[in-house]
Amino acid sequence: MPIAVDIDVMLARRKMSVGELADRVGITPANLAVLKNGRAKAVRFATLAALCEALECQPGDLLRWEAAAEEGTEDETAGAVGAAGE
Repeated sequence: MPIAVDIDVMLARRKMSVGELADRVGITPANLAVLKNGRAKAVRFATLAALCEALECQPGDLLRWEAAAEEGTEDETAGAVGAAGE
């Protein structure tokens, strides 16, 4: 997929764990891992906003477009990642 996810970069910059970020955003650590590892097919704007708030960043700090990314390597079973209670 040509969209790269840089959540791990922001986690390192903020010295925050995946579990702590998941708690702050209101999603499970497993769903955050799906998003962080680039296996998600979609992300809700509410979840993206919560990630940006928790990490004190802009959406462009978390997502970027890569023209030369390989296709066909993504997990077809991964679904949308959303915030709890949505």
